Amino acid sequence: MLLRRIWPFSRRETPEAEDVLQAKLDRRRLPKHVAIIMDGNGRWAQRRGLPRAVGHRAGVESLRCVLEACCELNIPVLTVYAFSTENWKRPVDEVNALMDLLVEYLRREVAELHAKGVRVQAIGKIGALPVMPRQELEQAMRQTAGNNKLTLNLALNYGGRVEIVEAVKTIARQAAQGALQPENIDEQFFGRYLYTAGLPDPDLLIRPSGELRLSNFLLWQSAYTEIWVTPVLWPDFGRRELLEALIAFQGRERRFGGVKV
Repeated sequence: MLLRRIWPFSRRETPEAEDVLQAKLDRRRLPKHVAIIMDGNGRWAQRRGLPRAVGHRAGVESLRCVLEACCELNIPVLTVYAFSTENWKRPVDEVNALMDLLVEYLRREVAELHAKGVRVQAIGKIGALPVMPRQELEQAMRQTAGNNKLTLNLALNYGGRVEIVEAVKTIARQAAQGALQPENIDEQFFGRYLYTAGLPDPDLLIRPSGELRLSNFLLWQSAYTEIWVTPVLWPDFGRRELLEALIAFQGRERRFGGVKV
């Protein structure tokens, strides 16, 4: 109960039926960009006495469900935190299982994603991924490059601080070469050097598993993002939880430090 007192937009004790939530949703005021920290796979598996890899596999099914719902709702961008720069510290067997699962997901899903008009993109230090996952990812991005129904942004080997540092390095090199003047650098200029260049900042960030932190995810881009936290672990997250998050988002007053918009 303490979580619900300090974080009032967490999942309710008695969740409403999906058709009730659909009736509450205003499809004219949906976010343009939804970001999700796909958290809780390991805990989901451990609570069932299963290997953590089983939890990650169950998490892929949740991603499929949420992606399908976003397509139906015409949400333009979905960014999911799939593998962080810190995740390399996990046991080797778990890391290898995650990389194998990425390859399996792309091989199995890319044709259907392409048919649905989904464009696959990736943010992070993609060049440092193992050869097979990197090749499958690059193939998926090439195959779906012309699609415009929804952009699925996979954050892989991603860290928000690394992203900002890499942007600063690139800008500093250009300044040292005389290609730009420091006084010309502003927020809009800086944003063009981030992994997410060309995409809108996330309107809504969803955090399953009840954790109250950003976990080094989209630090720059989330300056005015609405955050919704639920205790539901990611493998149990589905259409109903997504609808709850969207309805909560529509109940917010987004002031961006100024007047209500």
